[in-house]
Amino acid sequence: MKIKRIAIVGGGTAGWLAANHLGFELRKDPEIEITLIESKDVPSIGVGEGTVPYIKKALEKFGISEAELIASCDVTFKQGIKFVEWLNSAIHGEKHYYYHPFESPFPSGIDIIPYWLNHRSRENFHEITAQSYACEAKLCPKKISSPPYQGEMNYAYHFDAIKFAKLLSRNAISKYRVKHKIATVVGAQKDDAGNIDSLMLGSGESSKFDFYIDCSGFSSLLIEKELSVPFVDKSNQILTDTALALQVQTEADEEIPPYTIATAHKAGWVWDITLTGRRGTGFIYSSQHMSETEAVEGFSKYLGVDVEMLSPRKISMPVGYREEFWVNNCVAIGLSQGFVEPLEATSILITDFSAEYLARAFPVNVEDISLLKKRYNKVVEYSWARILDFIKLHYCISDRDDSDFWRENRDMSNVSDVLVERLSIWEKFHPKKSDFFSKFEVFDVENYLYVLYGMKFYTVPPHASAYDVESGQGKMAQVRQDAERLAVELLGHREWLDKLKKAMQPG
Repeated sequence: MKIKRIAIVGGGTAGWLAANHLGFELRKDPEIEITLIESKDVPSIGVGEGTVPYIKKALEKFGISEAELIASCDVTFKQGIKFVEWLNSAIHGEKHYYYHPFESPFPSGIDIIPYWLNHRSRENFHEITAQSYACEAKLCPKKISSPPYQGEMNYAYHFDAIKFAKLLSRNAISKYRVKHKIATVVGAQKDDAGNIDSLMLGSGESSKFDFYIDCSGFSSLLIEKELSVPFVDKSNQILTDTALALQVQTEADEEIPPYTIATAHKAGWVWDITLTGRRGTGFIYSSQHMSETEAVEGFSKYLGVDVEMLSPRKISMPVGYREEFWVNNCVAIGLSQGFVEPLEATSILITDFSAEYLARAFPVNVEDISLLKKRYNKVVEYSWARILDFIKLHYCISDRDDSDFWRENRDMSNVSDVLVERLSIWEKFHPKKSDFFSKFEVFDVENYLYVLYGMKFYTVPPHASAYDVESGQGKMAQVRQDAERLAVELLGHREWLDKLKKAMQPG
């Protein structure tokens, strides 16, 4: 039987990303009908405001104008993450930091890591690219003349997540004929084989489809409540399980950092993302190592606001993922699939990746499901496991010892066998592309290099030939020249955004 009618349960970023990916891949089949069912009684979490460059590929594919994205979603550019105080301040100094930029750490494609390891006392690792200099100077990664989705340096976005979902919805409805139904799903009816047969709505009616995408968020209406797929708890690996979120208004002329700021504290970290008119901030912590009262006090201190004036939104964060993501005729995408703290903009990244992978290998017939779901579950589980490894990396190699939280994070018994093996290798040999053999690792060697050496991980310096030294010196000199050139050629971040806004005004 051909799959013709597809239901996406839940809106938000996850639902509408799935709608666009499916709409794009299935757009040539006139028999396919995609319906997104969204409840007006279930608000979007709406705090995930950071992305990675991977998102640009999807947005360009969907035909979304970058100018419209920037103008309609309060967008600012993100060139990476600035990690503040993730190491021992007694050793590395107060307010120490390192960058995880989006530019490659291989200038002109050349591996100068052996040179850097032999001269690491001279430069911070992020200085291997001109982007870290541009971030410090708060420069925009694009010129006025840069084509859409291209710049002088690689970049992603910060945006208002609710406005972003609305932009995605307009695109899916207008370009891919996606139907938008406002209704509350209260349950489902299943057939004898355990497939979802139809959805039960709060109005009393039922809606029948051939295939279902669960984008219902933490409530997991289909994958958990109807199909009883267990949640694999990974809280023993990632200890942070709670967030306090708050939006802070900014002045119209205030500088805009073109990066996310992640500032560590004794039981977690604080995110700080500046949009065009406000900052999105969040205090992430482990409830096993810090009380809510302590967290609120720490958050107020960070923001410079009296505790009595602080009214943050508390969000519990179950860390882990589903035992299976595709069961029978239902696939979970977004928060219903899994969750880990947003340290590296993980939520939107894995949602985008999962939705794209599903859409590109979507079953034509019901009979194809049994063949495709096994492969999908294997790929997505592997991706989730490696994402947890990358997040854990930020904690387990830290030399902070000022609290039980940081000491427990360094306990290697709570680290996956894969990461333990890799760290053992990297103590003697620096990371190579071949260490990341699967294309389904959403974080690759470039990402690991910035975090490892930004956090002062020690690798035995390899022999550097005269050629390696000469080449390394030349490339580092070129990076500094590039930084000086960009400082002249690029506009300030806010200045560029203001110019675009003015250019888009009618008349």
